[in-house]
Amino acid sequence: MPQGQSQAAKTDAILARLGGLYPALIDLSLDRIRRLLACLEHPERRLPPVVHVAGTNGKGSLIAYLRAMLEAAGYRVHVYTSPHLVRFNERIRLAGQVIEDEALQAVLERVEAANEASPITLFEVTTAAAVLAFAELPADVLLLETGLGGRFDATNVIEHPALTAITPIAFDHMDFLGNTLTAIAGEKAGILKPGAPAVIGPQGAEARAVFEAAAAPLGVPLFRHGVDWRVEAKDGGMRWQGDGATLDLPLPALPGAHQIANAGTAVACLRRLTGFKVPTAAIEQGLRQVEWPARLQRLGRGPLLDLLPPWSELWLDGGHNPHCAMAIAATLRSWRASEATARPVELIVAMKSNKDLRGFLAPFVGLADSVQGVAIPGDPNCFSPADIAATARELGLRSEAASSPAEAIAALRQRALPAPPRILICGSLYLAGAVLAENG
Repeated sequence: MPQGQSQAAKTDAILARLGGLYPALIDLSLDRIRRLLACLEHPERRLPPVVHVAGTNGKGSLIAYLRAMLEAAGYRVHVYTSPHLVRFNERIRLAGQVIEDEALQAVLERVEAANEASPITLFEVTTAAAVLAFAELPADVLLLETGLGGRFDATNVIEHPALTAITPIAFDHMDFLGNTLTAIAGEKAGILKPGAPAVIGPQGAEARAVFEAAAAPLGVPLFRHGVDWRVEAKDGGMRWQGDGATLDLPLPALPGAHQIANAGTAVACLRRLTGFKVPTAAIEQGLRQVEWPARLQRLGRGPLLDLLPPWSELWLDGGHNPHCAMAIAATLRSWRASEATARPVELIVAMKSNKDLRGFLAPFVGLADSVQGVAIPGDPNCFSPADIAATARELGLRSEAASSPAEAIAALRQRALPAPPRILICGSLYLAGAVLAENG
C-alpha cells in the first residue's frame, strides 16, 4: 500500500475507534468537551483571536470569504469547518494548509489518551483535537464554524471570541434545535458572548428580534444586515454600505445571488474585527480567488463529464434544506432568463431521511425538466431513490429512480433533449463528497 494511502487508512482507523466512544450520534452538551479540554490543560485558552460563526445556511461560504480576504492581506489563518467532503482532514486548516495525516493522528491520539475511554461524541473529541492543533501552531486568527446549533455545540467552549457572526436562519435540524424559527434562532444566539461584537447576516424579522433580545443583557454590539449595513448587486459588481462608507467591489467568484449576501457579511465581519487591517485591495482579491467546493460548483473534468452529451454543464451543490433550494432555484432561473436558448435543467437528488424532501424539491417546480433520485453511497439513513422519485411526481415533476449519479447521467444521454442540459447534483453534502471522490 502506498505511503499516502497507509497514512489515510491509519487516520480513518483512529476516527472509527473514537466514533465508538458514545452510543448516540448527536447529544448536544458542553460538559464532556469541557472535561476533556481540562485534561488537556485548556488549549481553548491559548488560541489566537477567534471568529465564531453559527447559522443555518452560508456558514462555510462566509468562512471561505473571510479566509480568502484575510490571507490576501497577509494574515495566517486557522480554520475549522464541518462536515468534510472527501477526507476528514479538510475540516482543519493550520495556518493556511489542510492538516497532514501525521499531525492529525498525533493530536487525535493525544486526545484519546487524555479522554481515557470516557463517553464522548466523535464531534466533541475531534473538536478538542482541532483546538489542540490550533493552540500549538502560531496564527493570527481562527475561523471557527459551529457543527450544529450554537448554545450546546462543542465549539461553544470559546469564552472570549474576538467576534461572532450569525448567517441566515432557516428550518433545519428541527429534531435537535426546535420546530420554530424563534427556537432555532435562540439556539444559534447561544454563541453570543458578553462584550464581543456580533455581525448578523440577512435575517427575517422573527430571528433578528431573537438576536437583539439575546444581545442586550450581554452588552453585545450588533452589526445587523438591513439596519447597520447593506449589500447589493450593482453595475456588474456589488456595493457594500455601512459605517458611513461605500465599497464598490467585484462580484464574488462563487456563483449565485445569495453569495453576494455571504460576501457582504464577510466584509461586515472585517469592519468589526478589531486589530486587523484588511485593505480594499485584499477584499477584492479574496472575492476573486475564493473557493468553496460543492456550493454551485461547476465540474469541468472527470468520468462523469465523459458521460454527458456535448456542451452539457454539470454542477454540484450540497445544500439540503428548502432555504438552500430556493437560493439555488433563483440562480438557475436567472441563468435561464439570460440565455437565448434555454437549457433543460435536470436534477439528480439524494437526501438524508431526516430532511424535508418535499420542501427541498418544491422550489424547482416549473424549473426542473426532470428529477432523478439516487441514494447516498454507504448511508442507510437516506431516502431511497424510489421515495425521491415518488415525492417529485407528487409535486408534478417528471421523475425516475437511478442507482447512482453515473446511471442517472447515462439515462439523460439517451433522452432526446432540445438543447445541451444543465445537470445539477444536489441535496446532500455527503453525496457531493462521494461525487467529488468518484469524479476526481
